[in-house]
Amino acid sequence: MAEEFDVVCLGGGVAGEAIAVGLQGSGLTLAVVERELVGGECPYWGCVPSKTLLRSGETLTEAGRARVLAASRVDWNVDFPKISTRVRWMARNLDDSRPAAAMEATGAKLFRGEGTLTDSRTVMVGSQELVGRRALVIANGSTAAIPAIAGLDAVDFWTNRQAAIPTELPVSLAILGGGAIGIELGQAFARLGCKVHIIEAGPTFLGLEEPEAGAALRRHLEGDGIMLTIGDPCVAVEHPMMGPSRERSSVVAHLKSGATIRADRLLVATGRRANSEAWRAARLPQTERGWLKVDPSTLEAQQGVFGAGDVTGLGGFTHLAYYHGQIVARRLIGIDAKADHTAVPRVTFTDPEVASVGLSEATARARGINVVIANADPAESVRGYIHDFHRGALKLVADRDRGVLIGATLVTPRAGEILGELVLAIKLGTPLHTLADVIHPFPAFNRVLGTSLQELAANVALQSVARV
Repeated sequence: MAEEFDVVCLGGGVAGEAIAVGLQGSGLTLAVVERELVGGECPYWGCVPSKTLLRSGETLTEAGRARVLAASRVDWNVDFPKISTRVRWMARNLDDSRPAAAMEATGAKLFRGEGTLTDSRTVMVGSQELVGRRALVIANGSTAAIPAIAGLDAVDFWTNRQAAIPTELPVSLAILGGGAIGIELGQAFARLGCKVHIIEAGPTFLGLEEPEAGAALRRHLEGDGIMLTIGDPCVAVEHPMMGPSRERSSVVAHLKSGATIRADRLLVATGRRANSEAWRAARLPQTERGWLKVDPSTLEAQQGVFGAGDVTGLGGFTHLAYYHGQIVARRLIGIDAKADHTAVPRVTFTDPEVASVGLSEATARARGINVVIANADPAESVRGYIHDFHRGALKLVADRDRGVLIGATLVTPRAGEILGELVLAIKLGTPLHTLADVIHPFPAFNRVLGTSLQELAANVALQSVARV
């Protein structure tokens, strides 16, 4: 017998949690299907443990900086069991009993198991058939994308799941992929004493960011002892011969150039893919890269079928997934809510942080926008000198014709905290002359914004005068 609900949500991650909260008290019945842990990737194998691991390395680096700023001698021994224990504690020890109880407290009914769509209204969980009378929401996220590299299937490699909650500290670690995941985890392990080599197949690392961001961050990563190989893809991996047997945890990566890199562990961080196996049979629309294709505004894939979070390909961020869940919930209760993706913040939590929002210069120019930019180095601010920070970046991108900010990138300590002002400016289309009139506290890091915003405003004003 089928069990009917007003809404069935495939996936109990942050989007599913937001939907449960948003429908609480609405009178609509909700079933949430989760095959793993309530809360999704972020709290257990993603954001929370990885940033906790980064924090451990950051404290050691700060202790080392005391030799320059405050102490004649600082010594420590890395206690990896202590680090591992704290990381797993922050990851709830992979126990979702409290988040599950919180979800059910909203009135949602939780079904544990592998959910599979048989049509656009029906989800099978084992032998249980769930029907969404009003709507079905697909929010089952993404998983690590594993490239087709010869020999990779014979290697006991890590993905973010093993690296973010590690039980061992390898002597050396080779990382395939120079995106945010690879860079964050690479710096975390390097600062704990691991020899790290990052291999990026593309021409740049952090390829989704402005080139100035990668250029500024590279010097910091190399300062942590990280080796970076850019533009030389890995074409094969193998276990090295160790006499009559092979060490399962040892790998040799063969690069296109002929170079070889040997490491105790291999981390594959080459991107994400949609968990489309669960809904492929329903013949829902997909993008060229296999994500669930939705209207970016309504988040509908088709009438009565919504997508939320990573699975849409609109951005792999926890904060965006929760936002999507809120939008979907509002639409389900009859509010004409629309998702706005013009100012989605993104932060790579390295030291220094890389934070950005809006359009890059290249994307803006490709769209035919009359671009004006301003660059600065936060390290050259008073706060930069106080903090003993070196080699940062700030890049602001503006639309000269409209006189508004359309993109921003920062490489600086606390970049993620500074970004909020710029997110709001881009979302609201605040005029540059208004932004230039904002008073920033001295000597905070965000004071570096003032001069750059004034530069952009003056540049736009000069063009207006020239037109007259």
